[in-house]
This record gives sequence, structure tokens and C-alpha cells, in this order.
Amino acid sequence: MLSQTEENYLKALFHLTTERASKSEVGTNELAAALNVKPATANDMLKKLKQKKLINYEKYGKISLTVAGRKQAIEVVRKHRLWETFLYEKFEFTWDEVHEVAEQLEHIHSSKLIEKLDKFLNYPEKDPHGDAIPNAKGEIKIQPGKTLLQVAIGKTCKLVAVRDNSASFLQYVVSVGLGLSCKIRVISRQEFDGTTEIEVNGKKSIVSQKFAENIYVA
Repeated sequence: MLSQTEENYLKALFHLTTERASKSEVGTNELAAALNVKPATANDMLKKLKQKKLINYEKYGKISLTVAGRKQAIEVVRKHRLWETFLYEKFEFTWDEVHEVAEQLEHIHSSKLIEKLDKFLNYPEKDPHGDAIPNAKGEIKIQPGKTLLQVAIGKTCKLVAVRDNSASFLQYVVSVGLGLSCKIRVISRQEFDGTTEIEVNGKKSIVSQKFAENIYVA
């Protein structure tokens, strides 16, 4: 059985490679930054994961998940997103509250409980943030990610997911008037720093490049 920290590393690797980018490998510094730890700390954990044959890794080289590592990562992601959906739909947590609680619940090691939870929720395909939920077979429908920053000026798009699930970011998204499936019209964009003016339900807002990069649209 893996520790919570080991599961968190595998989940982070899954997000950085398979799910959030078109690359299959990442560097130690990028992984450490995602987990908010020092590179030296990450190196120590990576050695343990390599010994368990969950990652491919050489010192100062790139890191990738093995087949076994990917399977473990997807299991954690599946539990996390099912718990988020449960908290949001059944306990009326807001979408900026569910992530932190699900971070704790995702480490429960009971396959029967997760099977029951999935059935109770009627086998949802997406969580409250628009992210795909892996099914019981470990299959996941990953949509190609297009961000708000990539939408041309004058075009209208729809929010389908967010990259950043932190409470502070989600609260900011709500303050702009956005939620899943909301339509966004891109009014203008500054070439210098990517600052973008958008319109949501008649309300105009100016958002940063970082904000636009964290909003997935269709």
C-alpha cells in the first residue's frame, strides 16, 4: 500500500503529463514546484517510487509514469473526483470548498466504498470543475485543452473546466461571474502582457494572462 505522499506524487505526475500537457515527461523542478516542495525533497521521493517501479527516472533526467504508476495515479484521481462530486451534489459544498476535503478523502483504500459511491452518484463522467472522472476500468476521456488565452478577439466560447482547483482561484472565477458552461466573449487582449477583457452575462471584466491560462474553454 502506498503512502499519502507517494500517491500525491503520482497524481501530480499524471496532471503534469497525461492530463495537462501533450508531453509524457517532466523535470524534477517542475514536479517540485507543482507539489510546493524543494527539488531535493522531490528527488528523495522519486528514488522510492522508482524502486517500486512506478516511475521511470534517472538523476537530473526526465520523469515519466510506468504502466503501474499510471494505474495507481488514475485510481487516486478517480477517488478524488468522485468525492468532489459527492460533496458538491449531496452535501452542497461550493466548488471552491470540495477540493481540500477531497484531498483527504482520496486516500481511503476501500475499493468497495468507491464502487458504491460511483453507483450512488449514477456513474458521473465529470466533477464539479469539469474534469473527467476515470471509470472503474481506469479509462478516462481526456479532452484536448484549449485555454481562454487561445481564443481569438471577438469570439465567444464556453467554460468547460479549470486548471487551477485552489479555493482562491475558484472564488476569483465566481467573482467574475463565471461557472461551468458560462459563455465568455473576448473583447480585447493586450499584446504586451496578455491581459484580456472579457464579457460574461453583460458584465465586463479585465483578467490577467495567468487567469486566462487556467480557464479551459470550448
